[in-house]
Amino acid sequence: MVLNDLGRKISSALSKLNEAPVIDQEVLNGLLKEVCNALIHADVDMKLVFNLRKKILAGVDLEDTAAGISRRKKIEDTVIGEIRNLLDPGKVPWRPTKKKGIKSKMDVVMMVGLQGAGKTTTCTKLALYYKERKNLKVGLLCSDTYRAGAHDQLKQNAAKVGVEFYGDRECSDPVQIAMDGLEGFAEDNFDIVIVDTSGRHKQESALFEEMTAIHQAITPDETIFVMDSSIGQAAFDQAKAFHDAVDVGSVILTKLDGHAKGGGALSAVAATGSPITYIGTGEQFDCLEPFEPDSLVRRILGKGDIGGLARRIQEAEIKDNQEELLKKIQQGKLTLRDMMTQFKNVLKLGPVNSIMQMIPGFSNLGKEHGDESQKRIQRFLYVMDSMTDEELDGDLKFLRNQNRRRRICRGSGMPDRVLNELVEMYKPFEAATKKLKNMKMKPGGMPQNASDLAGMFPPHVLKQFGGTAGIRQMMKKFEDGNFDPAKMQEMMKNMGVNPNTGKGGKKSRRR
Repeated sequence: MVLNDLGRKISSALSKLNEAPVIDQEVLNGLLKEVCNALIHADVDMKLVFNLRKKILAGVDLEDTAAGISRRKKIEDTVIGEIRNLLDPGKVPWRPTKKKGIKSKMDVVMMVGLQGAGKTTTCTKLALYYKERKNLKVGLLCSDTYRAGAHDQLKQNAAKVGVEFYGDRECSDPVQIAMDGLEGFAEDNFDIVIVDTSGRHKQESALFEEMTAIHQAITPDETIFVMDSSIGQAAFDQAKAFHDAVDVGSVILTKLDGHAKGGGALSAVAATGSPITYIGTGEQFDCLEPFEPDSLVRRILGKGDIGGLARRIQEAEIKDNQEELLKKIQQGKLTLRDMMTQFKNVLKLGPVNSIMQMIPGFSNLGKEHGDESQKRIQRFLYVMDSMTDEELDGDLKFLRNQNRRRRICRGSGMPDRVLNELVEMYKPFEAATKKLKNMKMKPGGMPQNASDLAGMFPPHVLKQFGGTAGIRQMMKKFEDGNFDPAKMQEMMKNMGVNPNTGKGGKKSRRR
């Protein structure tokens, strides 16, 4: 994510609180210097950084706070709280609702922004989100008559995500196009229509007047400003100009996956006073997430977002016999079909890299980890789709048959090595499931006793974790959201395992 570098720097500064023998004003000043430098480096507006520092100092009174852990906790909570406030103007964002009755009013959303901000793609992402997650009847309307290819791009996108489209190449008046399109969508009882407009710059007065004319003609229920997260501090003036012209109600941040800086965009959000409603986290149409300040702050600081992950699971409506799966695991049984079901559930949740960021300790892993994991899961699903019921529900002995293996690989279009990878991944899961039998488990699925979890590892692996005591410490850190994946990766390397592939790290002697 774009703010991961900022998160790492702030997390590093906060971690030094635990190293300081005494928390005094000098330690606090040093912490604030590092935090402020990190924010400025991320392109956050200087005035906002200065005000943030003042608020933190006002919120932390060392004289009235007991020495020791309570001071550390007070400082950390205040810093995280003020960063969260930077992202949240305190306004409740507009949300569409499913309409009841044939004559119900249709919601209209108008999208505005600079050219190149990813507005047309974001229109499509939002349409897919409303369709799939909110079960709304969605229409896409192109009123962009300025950019060549805008009509065709949005039309093709609409077809890809399965929503209706309206546009008129023959008409050069964007206001007329918008009015005609909305009239047709209303007659067909659509729940919501998203209107794409031309990208424009505040210095382009004619285009700004055109945008204002469209806004006045269609009187949208919501006007969304689409902002490129890499724009830097220039976003401040641009966002304010759009807000003043068409009363921007909310903001969607794009390209949060591909740039080293994002503070300029956050500065602009603070300047407009409009809440961020969604963030774009990738190029695919499903890479759009509802924005929650607490969630983003926890994720960029490497603390994960278990609550957000639970909501994602609830939204995805994953009901594939999870209770039955838990019973199977408790009985020491886990088949390839069960693994296939769980792989499909993971993909339902959205991009794997965004899921990893919600898991404590894995929030700051690079996007490439999630991308490769997603591709790998998809390859495994191709292989398992080519298996028979006997192979999916039976023992691995069926996959030792060379004729079966050749048939599976031909049917899936995957090489034999992918089948081997799947089998090698399944083996430890199968073995661990057998060891989990009759273990006492916590509600979240973690063994109650560290000794039980330690017993699942071979002696040489357990030694790398520091024995049962090390396992117990790791479990506590994971539950507290302080688990460090870098240490896990280092241990895996020491054990001769590649942390990215799960395979042995030692090179073969065969040529």
